[in-house]
Amino acid sequence: MKLSIHARLFLTLLLACVVVLIGTQMFVQWSFQRGLVELADAREQERIEHVSERLIEFYRRNRSWAPLQESQRLWIAALIGRRDAPLDRTTEQDRGERRRPWLRHLEDAPGVWPPGETLDRFQRRGRPTPLELRLMLLDAEGAILYGREPLLADTRRYPLLLDGERIGELALLPGSPVPETAELRFRATQGHRLWIIALAMLLLSAVLAYPLSRRLARPVRDFQRAARRLASGDFSARVPADGSDEIAHLGRDINALAAALEDHEQSRRRWVADISHELRTPIALLRAELEALQDGVRPLGRPALDTLHGDVLRLGRLVDDLYELSTTDLGAFGYRLEETDVAEVLAADIDAFRGPFRDAGLRLDVHEGVAAPVRLRADAQRLSQLFRNLLRNSLQYTDAGGGLRIDLACDAQRILIDFQDTAPGVPPDALPHLFERLYRVDASRSRHTGGAGLGLAIARNVVEAHGGTIGASAAPSGGLWIRIAFPR
Repeated sequence: MKLSIHARLFLTLLLACVVVLIGTQMFVQWSFQRGLVELADAREQERIEHVSERLIEFYRRNRSWAPLQESQRLWIAALIGRRDAPLDRTTEQDRGERRRPWLRHLEDAPGVWPPGETLDRFQRRGRPTPLELRLMLLDAEGAILYGREPLLADTRRYPLLLDGERIGELALLPGSPVPETAELRFRATQGHRLWIIALAMLLLSAVLAYPLSRRLARPVRDFQRAARRLASGDFSARVPADGSDEIAHLGRDINALAAALEDHEQSRRRWVADISHELRTPIALLRAELEALQDGVRPLGRPALDTLHGDVLRLGRLVDDLYELSTTDLGAFGYRLEETDVAEVLAADIDAFRGPFRDAGLRLDVHEGVAAPVRLRADAQRLSQLFRNLLRNSLQYTDAGGGLRIDLACDAQRILIDFQDTAPGVPPDALPHLFERLYRVDASRSRHTGGAGLGLAIARNVVEAHGGTIGASAAPSGGLWIRIAFPR
């Protein structure tokens, strides 16, 4: 059977309460039982002191233990009588028989104590032996007055002193103190009440745990509903994320994930729309040219073929740019990183473009502020693709008579490469969008020059794949300033 998160939280809280209640109940019962044992032990010690005082007073009056030795009933009266009462064997024995039925069966044999038959009866029944049956009396020389020689080995001794003189000893047999009847009734009553209190606390815990577990499970249900909406393609789903606990942090993470998915979905749709738009134009031109040739509007000659060839070339360049953009995305194509001299790669690409720049009437100036090779763990082929895209971009869009200045510099943390060309410049509001896919500045970067608006997007992919940054700003010479920074 599958349980909901609400049911699991409720059962978890309830189980925790049950464990705490059982532990508390056991601890209270143990403490209560220990307290009763300590109370019974304290009362036993008090009764031993009471018996000691009566025996000492008896010895003071008689100056001998002989009268006590001659009458077992007098010894029993000393054990069970009141502290302020003299040893009157008849009165004390009658009262003792009414309170202690086991006294009725004692033999009247002086010196025989504790009676064997009575002691065995208590031991067979597993009941605590009364204090009166566990006390034995010895004189000052250690001779047994009331007791048995085999039982003396395990006894605890209590000396009897009269005016500082030792007149005898009480020997106590080991055993558990016998609780009073009132104590037994009190223990039973309190035990029942403690269980009733525990049951009431358990019911109260269940009443409190249910709404608490429901409240704790509510954010999880919100997260579940939001996840289902995201899985179905509704990226506008959001969850409440108030507070500063872990659940609130999780809610904010889910909202951030939803926002990222929404942005990616919008970017994907724009990307598909832009690609379809870019492909539609050259295809429409090709279709129009072919239909004109089919209808005889234009003669099939060299000029018509050249026009068709140019349209096919533009379409091919667009497809090539799209392919390069896809392969430069992080994770789309493997980057073979190895120790590479950035200055060497840049110099080779600059040499490849010196001729086209010279033919276009443009200057190409290079300023390297480094003496040693500039080492970077990079893919040399991708770096060359980056530099060639930037060089081609300046070659296509810079007015004749201008030029491009390239600066290479290094500091402790970065490798800096600057590309600064001359007019025409880029409007300030267009600078943040230059690295977006298929973005063009219509005034100066027209598709009629052959560009598809993908060169700078490819450059950004390559730079970010190497852990660097790329940015655009206005150049002091009136054109565009592209700065690349690679971490060393």
